[in-house]
Amino acid sequence: MSAQVIGGLDPTNVVISISLIAALLIAGQIFKVLDGAGIAAAGVLGIIVGVLGHWSWLVILLTFLMSSHIATKWGWEQKKEFGMCESEDGHRSWQNVAANGFLPGTVALIAFIFAEWTMFNWLFVAAVAVAAADTWASEFGCLDPRVRLIRNGMLVPPGTNGGTSILGQKAALGGAALVSIVALVIGWVPATGNINEAGVFSAMASGDWAGGMVLALITTVIGYIGCQIDSILGAAFENRGLMSKGGVNAASIAIGILLCGLVILSFPLI
Repeated sequence: MSAQVIGGLDPTNVVISISLIAALLIAGQIFKVLDGAGIAAAGVLGIIVGVLGHWSWLVILLTFLMSSHIATKWGWEQKKEFGMCESEDGHRSWQNVAANGFLPGTVALIAFIFAEWTMFNWLFVAAVAVAAADTWASEFGCLDPRVRLIRNGMLVPPGTNGGTSILGQKAALGGAALVSIVALVIGWVPATGNINEAGVFSAMASGDWAGGMVLALITTVIGYIGCQIDSILGAAFENRGLMSKGGVNAASIAIGILLCGLVILSFPLI
């Protein structure tokens, strides 16, 4: 395929990335998405992901950040009533940024070291898709009174680690799909370079567009699977105090990255 994602210290990538980092920090402050330490952590992560990775990856992160905040505030009064809020106003801390952003940032760093952004593009997408699926499932799923433990199907209170619900499952799929679609439209489509003389994008006739849609579908599925793995680890280890919430998040994201890598290496989609 002719699609090629060029990131790193490319001048255009750096300028766009810095602008997006500024938008990320301003949005985090205005909408109270992150606390002070969280904004600082997001700034560092933004530099790694955008300047060393690719500017479209920052758009993906912004999509995850803002959509997760909306999910957090959804049904806020009910969540407060049942003690299911992580903070008083819905903001996230630097620990949340680290748990969900460390591995995507690592992918960006490795992509920079090997100067290979095309393949790592989808590994990054898979990582964020898992994080989005888990966050959406948690924030929307806790509003569903019919929560069952993923290990044995036992009814448990909403918000229980390892608990799953129909609403949560739908939300997980939706979160992963949103990230994958944004990645396809913002990152992959421009990288195909299929612009005709009239300036109109014409990639529908190329294998790049078809391959991109397949990869977006794959990362959506991987995001959903990663969410299920998160629930399994939560039920088996977090509830017993053997893993922290951040550790569970990181482990499920890592598995998602590995799954995506195996798919890319096994099938000539890039």
